[in-house]
Formats: sequence, structure tokens, C-alpha cells
Amino acid sequence: MYFYEVAVTTNTYHGKELLTYSSNDQLKIGNIVLVPVRSKDSSAVVIKEVKKPAFNTKGVIRVLTERPIPKDSIAFMRWLQGYYPSTLSVAASQIISTNLSLKKDNQAVTFEPHSQKIVEAPKLTQEQQQAYNEMVRGEKSSFILHGDTGTGKTRVYIELAKKVLGDGKNVIILTPEIGLTSQLASSIKSHLANNVIVLHSNLTPRERRIIWLGCLYSDKPIIIIGPRSALFAPLSNIGLVVIDEFHDAAYKQEQAPYYNALRVAASLANIHHALLVYGSATPPVTEYYFAERKLIPILRMQKTAKNQTTKTETKIVNARDRTLYVKDPFLSDTLLATIKNALANKEQSLVFLNRRGTARIVMCQDCDWQALCPRCDLPLTYHGDSHSIRCHTCGYKDKTPLSCPECNSNEILFKSIGTKSIEQQLKKIFPDARVQRFDTDNTKAEAFAQHYNNVVKGNVDILVGTQLLVKGLDLPKLSVVGVVAADSSLYFPDYTAEEQTYQILSQVIGRVARGHRSGTVIVQTYNPDGAAQKAALTKNWDVFYKQQLKERSEFLFPPFCFILKISCSRKSQNAAMEAILKTKRIIEGLAVKAAIIGPAPRFNERAQGMYQWQLIVKSKSRIDLLSIIERLPANTHYDIDPSNLL
Repeated sequence: MYFYEVAVTTNTYHGKELLTYSSNDQLKIGNIVLVPVRSKDSSAVVIKEVKKPAFNTKGVIRVLTERPIPKDSIAFMRWLQGYYPSTLSVAASQIISTNLSLKKDNQAVTFEPHSQKIVEAPKLTQEQQQAYNEMVRGEKSSFILHGDTGTGKTRVYIELAKKVLGDGKNVIILTPEIGLTSQLASSIKSHLANNVIVLHSNLTPRERRIIWLGCLYSDKPIIIIGPRSALFAPLSNIGLVVIDEFHDAAYKQEQAPYYNALRVAASLANIHHALLVYGSATPPVTEYYFAERKLIPILRMQKTAKNQTTKTETKIVNARDRTLYVKDPFLSDTLLATIKNALANKEQSLVFLNRRGTARIVMCQDCDWQALCPRCDLPLTYHGDSHSIRCHTCGYKDKTPLSCPECNSNEILFKSIGTKSIEQQLKKIFPDARVQRFDTDNTKAEAFAQHYNNVVKGNVDILVGTQLLVKGLDLPKLSVVGVVAADSSLYFPDYTAEEQTYQILSQVIGRVARGHRSGTVIVQTYNPDGAAQKAALTKNWDVFYKQQLKERSEFLFPPFCFILKISCSRKSQNAAMEAILKTKRIIEGLAVKAAIIGPAPRFNERAQGMYQWQLIVKSKSRIDLLSIIERLPANTHYDIDPSNLL
């Protein structure tokens, strides 16, 4: 009889310790097995062999995979549990495919080589070659590839992957959206003969299981392209990890263990001694700051990869001037005329609306005054039920002003329009145009990934959508980009609002500045002179970055501190408030150096019939925040290193 400690994947086990099971057969470290946990069976990974314990043990039901997962995957799992405090089962379930237990037979799966024709990739530009040379030199293992839109970051990824695959090592390339996954996979398959495995959320459990087994049993180097979960594929000998569009909020998981894929990728690359590349045209401020402090090389690319014989014109429309909106209250006459001209030339237009701009805010549409929290310098949110304005970070509350304190105007409430309304209006104005909307409200059949080839071929005249349409897409027939409300994200009560605005504007403008054809960008804004807008329109990253660091240092936001977001959800308002106050008292009694902000209702005060209140804890020591997590009461939710404070 043999005895083993295993990590189970079932969420019914809330402990942080390994469980001991017996087996008649000798097992390998890393074997995936099926074991009984209470009244249910669960998949588990064998961690180590132990002596017969003093207590009775249950037996392993069966082995699910003959080949064990790599030892590096086990080390990765243990790191994850420590860095993002969670139960062992939560960490284990990230590594192990829970679909394995659905089948008794999990035989080896081999990937069929893709049949796409291989074409020679274009010669590297001077900037691309310099970046590539720096990365393969071997003096550093991590890099930020800060390349403006259209400079050809993907071309550099392909060249790096080609070298790593030639060395017999595996490659992981992360993308934030399914639409980008399809585009990137198609590009890589056209230049590399190796197996390219695509992961995305639309796969069935069976498809996920087959891919997981294929990764485990693969003896030839492969490329995996997918979202953040691709980091947990059971691969050994990883030589390259790329995080494309690494500024994107999708790299932060919003469920336990609430990990940030940027940190997880760094750990994975370190364990495998792999090259790590963060790529973006608009790097996140915090990561850029950390890179500078840690002397991580930042490689800059600013010249368009294609021969630039085209030009892009940018037009600013002041949304406060209502004489510019004769035909439609939200789509300016300038934008509509430009779309009409594009249709006549059989070119595509993209009308972009920032989905983040749906908050009810308090601002003056005449002079641009905005109600800000005096403590946090964040936008105050309007609440119609109590006719009050509130800060959802610190809890500050005040009466809603009846008129603008700056110019006495009564026009101070603003409400944004939705993508469905824009789609309907465009269909009325241009009845012969093929208009298609792409956003998170799409059904599976309507999703952009399903229509990518159709869009690239120009079979859609006007695209209407949100962020997923502006992340790295290369549309050759696109000549017009219209930004409906460029400054809407500025009104979100969060310290990343200006950064989000800069990133989104830079990305959406970059859809037409790619060398395919001349283009026009129409930017509708209430604040034409806003710092974030001006920096994005002029591609002045350095000025924006320095301004952001100054503001965050003054109000103590990342990168100058670590943040822990704690929330309580209860059936009544009073119960939620009492629970969060109890939590606050517990934290105040701990010997940690931390600033506690709040409590305050969460931005979405009520969800699924529950009232939500939260605390924000700031500290210059992440270890102090981890010690706070250990002392939190039951039924308290937390998110360390949150991407926002909403």
C-alpha cells in the first residue's frame, strides 16, 4: 500500500493543506487521479509520497492520466496559492482540467499539423530588428515592447517564436479578446509550420479537455494562443511567453484567486527560465513604473511597419456646440458626412462608444465643471433615489447641486447613449449600408470572432462597438473611425479613469493609422483640451506618463502603494454596512501599517438582490495586506491588487 498527499480541485474543500490518500499501485508525482472528497469525487494532482499516516485514509479511485503533469506546473500552482491567497483547491483547479473526471479514459491526444499555406514573413524593419536583437541577446529575460499602433509588434513575436520553436521549446502568446486570438492565430499559422493551438471561452468542455490532454502529451514544440487561462496549460520546457496588449483589464481575473496575468506570467517565465515579453502601444502606468525601477528594458517602436504613403486626418468635434449635431443628437454632422463619403468609396467605418461611460455623473455641459471628491479627487456619482452625490471609494456624500457652481448653468446632468441606439440610428440614416454591432451583448453567433473574416473582406460597411473593436485589429478597408464620447471614461469614479481614456483613444485612433489607406478620425468630446485626450491625439506618452505619476503620488495610488479591496454582501443595507464596519474594526486592531478608506457602498450598490459595501486598504507593504486577508471574517470578499476600485 502506498500513501500520497494530493491537491484536490473541488470547491467543496476549503482548506489550504494537502489531503492524504492511499493507493494499491505506485503513482508518479504529478499524476492526475480521481479521489473521493466527502460525498463527491474530485480530480486531484499527486504532490508527494508519504509514510502511512496515523489516521485512516480513503483510497484513490483511479488514475486519470498516465503521463504526469510537469513538475514546473506543480511549483507554479504552489506559487499561485501563496501570492494570491486562496484555498488549495482554487489554485489546483487553475492547473488541472476539471473535465478529466468526466471520462474514464484520458488517452494521449496528438495535435494534427495545421494545413494553412506557409508564406515568407516580410523583412523586419530597422526598429523591429533592433528590438529582436536586444531580446535574443540573453542579457535580460523580461522586456516591454512599447510599439505604437501599426509598428508591427506581431511581426517581432513571430520572429521570436520561430527561434524558440527551433530550439525545441514551447511558446505561449496571450491576447485579451477572442477576436484578437483569431487574427493572431491566422497570422502566425501563415508564417510558422508548428502546431498552433487556440484557446478561448467558446470552446466546449470536451474541446477544452482534448486541448489540455494534447498539451500534456505533446512531444513536439507548440504555440498556444489564448486568454489569461492559457498560462496554466500543462506544458514543460516553455521558452517564450508573450502578453500582447498587456494594458488590457481582461488580464485581471475577477473570480478567485483574483490573479493578474501579468504577475502570473512573470512567475511562469521565471520557473521555466523563459523569455517574457509585454507588448502594447499604451503600456499601463504602474507596470511601466515598475519596469523602470527594476531596470527591465523598454524597447520603443514608433515607425509604421508598412511604407507610409498614406495620411490620417484627425478632427475634433466640441460636443458642447449643439449646432454641430443637427441630424442626430449623438452623431455629429461631421461624423455622418465622413461616413457617407466612406460608403461612396466602398470603405469601412467604425463607430466606437466607450462602454465604461454609462455611469450617472454630475458635470456641467456648458463649462465642463465636474463634481469631484475633495478627499480622493475622483468623480462623484449621482444617485437619483436620494438626489445625492457620493464617492464610492471613501464614502464622501453631499447634496446634488441644482446649478453649476462655476457658471450657474442648470444643464449639469449627463447620461450616455448605448451601442444599440447608435446602431439603430445609423441604419435609419444609411438604410442601404451594412451595419453590424459588436459588443458584449452579442450572442455566440453574433460574436466578432464568428464574423472576423467577413469584416476583413469588407462585407460590413459600418461597425458599431465597444472596446473589443479597438484592441489590435488590423482592418485593411477601414478608413473612418468615429469616437462618440471620447471623454466618457473620465467620469468613472476610479483612479485609472484618465489612463483608460488615454489607452482607448490611442487604440481606436490606431485602427486607421496603419499604412493601408488614408483615413479620418472624428473625436467627439465635451473637453477638447483634456490632458488625456490631447496626449492620445498627439501620441505624447511621456507627458501623460509623468502627469499620471505626479497625481498618483499625491493621492497615494498605485504604483506608490498596494491596494486591497474588501467587500461584504448582505440581504439588507444595514446588514451589509454592519458587516463591513465589523471588518474595519478587525483591521484597525491589527499591527499593520495601512490606510483604511471607507466604508462606502460599492459602485454597483445592489447585485443579485444583495447590498454591497466595501473598504479600500492601502499599504506600501504587500505583506501587510496578505496578513489582513488571513484575519478577514467569513463571507467577506477580497481582491488584492484590484484593477479598479469600483
